[in-house]
Amino acid sequence: MNAFAQVRAARKARRVPQLLVGLVGFGAASMVLAQSGLGAGGWNVFTQGTADALGISFGWATNLISLLVLLAWLPLRELPGLGTLLNVAIVGFAADVTATVLPEPQGPLAETGYLALGLVALAFFDALYLGAQFGAGPRDGIMTGLVRLTRLPVTVVRTGIEVTVACAGWLLGGSLGVGTVLIALCMGPLVGRFLPLVAVRLPVVPAPPRHIR
Repeated sequence: MNAFAQVRAARKARRVPQLLVGLVGFGAASMVLAQSGLGAGGWNVFTQGTADALGISFGWATNLISLLVLLAWLPLRELPGLGTLLNVAIVGFAADVTATVLPEPQGPLAETGYLALGLVALAFFDALYLGAQFGAGPRDGIMTGLVRLTRLPVTVVRTGIEVTVACAGWLLGGSLGVGTVLIALCMGPLVGRFLPLVAVRLPVVPAPPRHIR
């Protein structure tokens, strides 16, 4: 669906709150993972490596990568939507707010707990906002586009993307950790597990009949 069809589609009373909760939760979970100190997710490693390689800030690297990723949507024929725009506006803000209230983990046990909680929460909230069917964020659009074109399972595509961007980030100078490896290997299976459970089923709208001349 294009952006207009997504907004016109049914069940907005559920889909809009689900989208917002998913995006806020995704940002918060990202910060929980970052605070664990055991390694960032693949995209954050790639962003860090890009920033170091180009001599720019992490924020500018994030914006640059988002722009390049959106351009990569063109050959995938992925359609942006309300979720695409709100992803950029909400996720970073939610992560910053979480950082102001989240205590630093004290000791290896707390760090491991942050990592486990953050990983499961990140996958769940990722599936939650995608399941609202308002369009994917820039990075998730690559996943949904490849799933649609290749017909491979979400698990396979998401894991491949996470491993690829983590390795690329490491080659550019980004820092890897045990958390990076776990996120790369587990995000795909977890998102694939959660998505069928939270995806909003929309009624199929029949195509208008063709006029016979």
